[in-house]
Amino acid sequence: MSASPAEKFAGEAATSVRHIHLADEAATRRFGEDLAMIVRAGDAVALRGGLGAGKSTLARALIRALAGDPDLEVPSPTYTLVQSYDTAPPVSHLDLYRLGDESEADELGIEEMLETGLVIVEWPERAPTLLGRATLDIAIELDGAGRRATLSGTAEAVERAARSLQLRDFLEGIAPSPSDRRRLFGDASSRRYETASMGGQPVIVMDSPKRPNGPPIRNSLPYSRIAHLAEDVLPFVAVDKLLRDHGFAAPAILGRDLDAGFLVIEHLGTETMLSDDGLPVFERYEATALALAHLHAQAIDPVVALAPGRSHTVPPFDHTAMGIEVEMLLDWYLPDVFGRPASIGERQVFLAVWGDLFARLDEAERSLLLRDVHSPNVIWRGDREGLDRVGLIDFQDAMIGPSAYDLASLAQDARVDIAPDFENRLLSSYLAARHAADATFDEAAFRQAYAMMAAQRATKILGIFVRLEKRDGKPFYRRHIPRVSAYLRRSLEHPALAALRDLYSSWGILGLETTDPSAR
Repeated sequence: MSASPAEKFAGEAATSVRHIHLADEAATRRFGEDLAMIVRAGDAVALRGGLGAGKSTLARALIRALAGDPDLEVPSPTYTLVQSYDTAPPVSHLDLYRLGDESEADELGIEEMLETGLVIVEWPERAPTLLGRATLDIAIELDGAGRRATLSGTAEAVERAARSLQLRDFLEGIAPSPSDRRRLFGDASSRRYETASMGGQPVIVMDSPKRPNGPPIRNSLPYSRIAHLAEDVLPFVAVDKLLRDHGFAAPAILGRDLDAGFLVIEHLGTETMLSDDGLPVFERYEATALALAHLHAQAIDPVVALAPGRSHTVPPFDHTAMGIEVEMLLDWYLPDVFGRPASIGERQVFLAVWGDLFARLDEAERSLLLRDVHSPNVIWRGDREGLDRVGLIDFQDAMIGPSAYDLASLAQDARVDIAPDFENRLLSSYLAARHAADATFDEAAFRQAYAMMAAQRATKILGIFVRLEKRDGKPFYRRHIPRVSAYLRRSLEHPALAALRDLYSSWGILGLETTDPSAR
């Protein structure tokens, strides 16, 4: 039996050059579909090979997969030089065979194309400078058993391609094998998602490579280890099992490779908690709040057994994890506001105030925290009943901590405006459900923990949204900062947060002042 494309990759050193066997034209088209799952705006894909080698077949398959249309007309750009497609990302398909001189390539506006989209170039040899900067350079040649493709380019891009072929091998090992793969966008993490069809039913394909350890920042540990973030796919599988065992609508897992980080999971639907106009729908948010009330009333064992010799212990949301999160404000948000790093004195007083709050949170009720219960991560299933109406996703970073955290995440949704009255109604519905289930429920203690957790989360998010722009090149998160600041002001009205309110006011980060306190 011949080796699969991924097995061909696996037998070679992890360099920026890889080889792949394409048995026939169908394999060439599948390779184009695999590439469509991982190419990005800014990629330049060079396709080299003689006449009849399969360059156009590969380019058409890639473009059709990006467009989600297997019958899309993709004419050769031999005479037009460029054909453009309104896909995601936008594609410019170039054929330089008729190019008389490399200088003519400059007139095509390739640099502008790369700023917002993907460029696929056939006959890139006609423009050696462009070929030299290709993200992926794919040379195809005919051999006795089909075609042989040699991939080179940046190591990161070649590894992306290798990962996509490895994922295809995984999918083809599942019965029935998922087909009709389409990209999904929108996650801020290193995880990648696709939709597919499996036995006629829609599914989600998750590609979650093991998180590489970042640089040590404290006690020789990276941020992800200190904050107890999921480093592989095992926590998602464990928390998914825990939720489903307790009657919650988490997706069924239909296929998995825990070591590789591949999952095929149930597609819970596409309807969100928002209206068609993007506004929060109270019925949906309230149903989610009541689901959280039910969850917080359960006794949760943090140790989840998955298979012989494999288990996951849901980590605690302890002082260390809470602290490293709020320090995001010092490390990213304050320098953005003040134009300088936080001073030693500012850091000391900040940590002292938060340390006192964390100590008081030790007395708060604790439960399973899903960590990101807000509009992108709740699927509304209005045709269902009870808990089954509320589909839960994106819970791989779950912890055990103050139960008020998830309600604060929901009722102060960082992605959509939640008015004070809307928030208060949600809180009242949640509290009524808790009282009905337990006559000893301490509402005052919960309200205090709610204010503290809401402030902790808002403080963290302000830092994260600046980091996403400054470090990760994702400026669109900045538009949420005014909303999160307003939520923070709202939470700081609780008497238990007086010291934190005074500190933030003195720094001018409540939208009331913008003066650098060191200048006063």
